[in-house]
Amino acid sequence: MPDFDLLIRGAQPFPEIGIVDGKIAALAGGSAREEIDATGLHVFPGVIDSHVHFNEPGRTDWEGIETGSSALAAGGGTLFFDMPLNAHPPTCDASSFDEKLIAAEEKSVTDFAFWGGLVPGNLNKLERLAQRGVIGFKAFMSNSGIEDFENVDNATLKEGMKRAAQLGKLVAVHAESDSITSQLATKALAEDRISVRDYLNSRPIHAELEAIHRAIEMSRETKCALHIVHVSSGAGVALVASAQAQGVDVTCETCPHYLALTEDDAEKLGAIAKCAPPLRKKPAQDVLWRYLENGFVATIGSDHSPSPPDMKRNYNFFKVWGGISGVQHTLSLMLTEGNVNRGLSLHLLSDLLSANVARRFKLPGKGKIEVGFDADFALVDLKASFAVAKEDLLYRHKQSPYIGRALTGRVVQTILRGKTIHKDGKIVSPPAGRLIKPHA
Repeated sequence: MPDFDLLIRGAQPFPEIGIVDGKIAALAGGSAREEIDATGLHVFPGVIDSHVHFNEPGRTDWEGIETGSSALAAGGGTLFFDMPLNAHPPTCDASSFDEKLIAAEEKSVTDFAFWGGLVPGNLNKLERLAQRGVIGFKAFMSNSGIEDFENVDNATLKEGMKRAAQLGKLVAVHAESDSITSQLATKALAEDRISVRDYLNSRPIHAELEAIHRAIEMSRETKCALHIVHVSSGAGVALVASAQAQGVDVTCETCPHYLALTEDDAEKLGAIAKCAPPLRKKPAQDVLWRYLENGFVATIGSDHSPSPPDMKRNYNFFKVWGGISGVQHTLSLMLTEGNVNRGLSLHLLSDLLSANVARRFKLPGKGKIEVGFDADFALVDLKASFAVAKEDLLYRHKQSPYIGRALTGRVVQTILRGKTIHKDGKIVSPPAGRLIKPHA
């Protein structure tokens, strides 16, 4: 009998990986039913994207699990966490979770997990969501832009954190001060200031810092684990790092667009680069990079948030849909901006995109190339350069701020639990994703 179902030979830094029943059985050679010659390639753990908006059910004309997970796989991803908003109904109770689960089991190319919503009026529904296996609960501290996903006030957020702590669940927050951003936006609109620059000015860094500080204080008081999503500046990471040093259970995520794009790109590219928090000035980006390089950022997520093209067209920039499509190029972007341009180690990049995500969100057997772990891999040609092309995008809508951008580090093959799901830009396996639940 062969030693393995599959043997991957020749990749660095693991020249031989033996796989049995979808798991890593040995980091050594032997006989196998099937072999993959990965000579000249680098093997990474599959990317775990903890922040996507695939908009199903209800808004599949925006994206959908089939196209979203396919794009993730093409970028070396093997697991996504879908956010509760943008779906309709949003994932704020057990029945909406069940509805999303049916769609994902039918359509997802990759493994998947779900965030539950924390909104006014659903505090009594958190326990059943926890029983279903949500990763944690997501709340907005500013307007979400979605009518059926209301932002929380202080009282709701604090009580939600108390209940989440009792349930052993983490709370993630979109941290921008609603009072600051709303006041600045209202003033700009009243004065007919509706340009890209006016929008950027309406969401300053200090609005983000105020909300991060407030959320951290609630975490300190309630003993609830806290994760700050899409931190856009080094100043925001500094608040998190300071709280960690004081014993608060808080971590933060940033996104490729904050590391690769700046305010200047927002003005040049326009609506396709609109997001919230917005892109920042180059000096703020440089400080963010320094904190990331020194290990103070826990995870990187794409915050893939697409929309139909017509929602990206409006003379009033405040009315343009704010979301960046990027899930297909997270790994290649980070290889280019981090490893090639800044000399960031491949080990640290792997931690940010995989191991740290699995650790923070309690996913045993995911995120590392170790015996006993799921055989989830991205095989990458680190020397291959390519330009992001519209026709290569697997999104429902072929739009991205990275079109035309030169990247180094091409994902050649993606393997989920020992089965190839993507190869050379094409999905080669039917949907076989599984729901992944955090360990208690």
